[in-house]
Amino acid sequence: MWSPGPDPGPGPGSGFSLAHILPRHQRPITVMVLLVCLTTRGGGLPPIINIGAIFTEDQRDSAAELAFKYAVYRVNEDPVLLPNTKLMYHIEYVAREDSFHAAKQACRLVGGGVHALFGPTDHLLGTHVHSVCDALDIPHLEARLDMDMHFREFSINLHPSQDMLNRAFMDLMAFLNWTKVAVIYEEDYGLMKLRDLVRQDMELYVRQADPASFRTVLKDIKAKEIYNLVVDTRPDTMRHFLREVLQLQMNDYKYHFVFTTFDMESFDLEDFKYNFVNITSFRIVDAEDMSVREVLKDMEQVLNKTKGIQSEPALLFDAVHVFAIGLQSLEQGHALRLTNVSCSEEAPWDGGLSLINYITAVEHKGLSGPVAFKEGRRVQFKLDLLKLKQHALVKVGEWSPRQGVNITDHEAFFDAGTMNVTLVVVTILETPYVMLRDGHANLTGNERFEGFCIELLQTIAATVGFEYTLQLVPDGKYGVFDLDSGEWNGIVRQLMDKKADLAVGSMTINYARESVIDFTKPFMNLGISILFKVPTTQPTRLFSFMNPLSVHVWMFVVLAYVLVSLTMYVTARFSPYEWRGSLHDAMANHFSIVNCFWFAIGTLMQQGSDLNPRAASTRIVGGIWWFFTLIIIASYTANLAAFLTVERMITPIENAEDLAGQTDIAYGTLEGGSTMTFFRDSMIETYKKMWRFMENKKPSVFVSTYEEGIQRVLQGNYAFLMESTMLDYIVQRDCNLTSIGDLLDSKGYGIATPIGSPWRDKISLVILELQEKGEIQMLYDKWWKSAGSTCLRAEKGKENKANSLGVANIGGVFVVLLCGLAVAMTVAIFEFCYFTRRLTARFEMAFPQPSLCSQIADELCMAVSCDSRPLRHAMAAAV
Repeated sequence: MWSPGPDPGPGPGSGFSLAHILPRHQRPITVMVLLVCLTTRGGGLPPIINIGAIFTEDQRDSAAELAFKYAVYRVNEDPVLLPNTKLMYHIEYVAREDSFHAAKQACRLVGGGVHALFGPTDHLLGTHVHSVCDALDIPHLEARLDMDMHFREFSINLHPSQDMLNRAFMDLMAFLNWTKVAVIYEEDYGLMKLRDLVRQDMELYVRQADPASFRTVLKDIKAKEIYNLVVDTRPDTMRHFLREVLQLQMNDYKYHFVFTTFDMESFDLEDFKYNFVNITSFRIVDAEDMSVREVLKDMEQVLNKTKGIQSEPALLFDAVHVFAIGLQSLEQGHALRLTNVSCSEEAPWDGGLSLINYITAVEHKGLSGPVAFKEGRRVQFKLDLLKLKQHALVKVGEWSPRQGVNITDHEAFFDAGTMNVTLVVVTILETPYVMLRDGHANLTGNERFEGFCIELLQTIAATVGFEYTLQLVPDGKYGVFDLDSGEWNGIVRQLMDKKADLAVGSMTINYARESVIDFTKPFMNLGISILFKVPTTQPTRLFSFMNPLSVHVWMFVVLAYVLVSLTMYVTARFSPYEWRGSLHDAMANHFSIVNCFWFAIGTLMQQGSDLNPRAASTRIVGGIWWFFTLIIIASYTANLAAFLTVERMITPIENAEDLAGQTDIAYGTLEGGSTMTFFRDSMIETYKKMWRFMENKKPSVFVSTYEEGIQRVLQGNYAFLMESTMLDYIVQRDCNLTSIGDLLDSKGYGIATPIGSPWRDKISLVILELQEKGEIQMLYDKWWKSAGSTCLRAEKGKENKANSLGVANIGGVFVVLLCGLAVAMTVAIFEFCYFTRRLTARFEMAFPQPSLCSQIADELCMAVSCDSRPLRHAMAAAV
């Protein structure tokens, strides 16, 4: 029975009792029911179980105290939960941070017959109260954030542990892709709470602040251009913090505040709703759940409260129900024997261990969601992710220990509504990405520009919801780090100085730039390639039919021809089987030196000969020569078709290795671009060698614009190293240019933003959506492959026919033919003259001989008239 405390009636010690809730005419009935229960009840639980609660003085009649009282009332009114047992609460109040009186009040409650203690919610007081409960085996149910991670046997804490909450914050920051964060905490143990965040691999700025220093700390954060903040302040100072944010004009779309409180919905955010500031927090009470709404509705009727419940009252409400369910489970298997314990005697309660074990095994769905414990700590719960929109804080996702963060409303972080925000977009003129329109002098603003990136930017702006103003970068450079000055230039410098919100163009994503600015997901993938002038066509030679075999091969063929002819002659002379005749007549050998050469040339020309070897030795020579000529003719014929029908180019370089291995052809890159940075920082030996060459030639090999590089290539003896997408655009429009070799690397173009910009993730989502829909590919085809703007090249394919042969290809054959005929006629005349002189010398006395010219004229007349041979020819032949 309760002895030290006041009577559990309507008094300061008992606070909220049945008399406060039930009408006056029902109180006698209730008292009679209690008396019946006291006298007639049997079973595992006593009819009345006393529980105690400790609140701080500033919590007197607070929402937490009322929720505790209402929870006891609901348990007692539940006909199923504890039908034969009633809970009787006793409340004590202590000053905040007065740990001595807190422990003293705990001893007073325990000594008066309380067998379970709830609270306090202050972390310092709670530690001392628990030491009392742990010494006396009294279950201690808490609803506070406990920084001590060690297991405590008789403690049941319904508040999620800080390591779990830190996981939730880390998952959220990972989803938001934060790289630069400011952490503001108010209480001394705030840094202990957020210690896991501080260990993260990101740029952190941690400051402690109170209402007197909120403005100073926020000014420093604003000056450092940090736009992502994690704020851990006390609820009673939240109003001061929000006011300082407004006064410093940090309530716009650039800033994103993540608050650690579960009760962000209870604060007035009216001044923040329409400035598009990003405010995010978690809540543990899902007010949209039907069971929660029924409890809150009943609570409003009983307590005349119209506002929603906060996290601390909800956790105390669930703590009472968890205790009641634990009693219910114990009742089914054991009898609970209540005995008075005292701090002075230090004798623990025998039934405390059994009761705490049953409470630890409870699984319940309360106002704070699913409840389950492990070693006294809550391991099952669900946090709702809230995001401020124009009308209110709305649920946009969930977090749980098992599943992590789950965003259900991506538009909360990717608002497609019109935000009436005008961004400064810096760009650089580069065909076909960004170009000036025809007649741009008569146009103003964004209408002056056109191109692939301009249309992409228009689509993104319409989807995300912002206006923009295009500006050209003053120095006309993309941005490279100057090793001498230690500064960035170009577009990168503009973004670092916050002179622009976005940068759109053919801007390459690389490590150096990513370290000082942010990039969206790449909208185009590419690599470095080599632009070179189309090689000149090999001039057609008159004797091009000689090309299938090299000069050395032709020389060896001629030598083989002579060697075989002489070998045939010698062999035929040695072999007796090649001599013909009888013993009475002179022996003759048909393989004279002239016939041997004739036999060899006839075989080589695949025409045969009237001379046939008879001896085995000469046949061997002939057979080997035939095999040789077969291979040579077949090889020549096969190679001749390719040499006569395929147009051959003279290509001095085929890849980067060829380019690096020579010095006759100069090569360079765009000055101040990512390609230049790639070669400067590369560790590959070939590219290092190329960079040394370019650096020694500087500034002659570097160009300020792509147009200048293209003109140098067209002039000849120069190769331009550039991005493959730009190269494709140029090559398709100028048939005098071509690409050499494969890609030297792999990278992408992205839209650049300052570090920590809230627009990066929003634009990245749009880029991914456009890629999946194929809209970016359609834009690419429009600006790269538009009909009428590309040059017509000779297509290479299987269906193409071979080039027809002209006189230039095979004219040498006709020259050889004419030369052969001329030589034959010359030899015929020589033979005629020689023959006539011999004939004149032999028959000069017998026949009168006309002049040589007369004889030639007679022979021509005879040849034309096709007459038979005159007598003197027959006589000369006989001679």
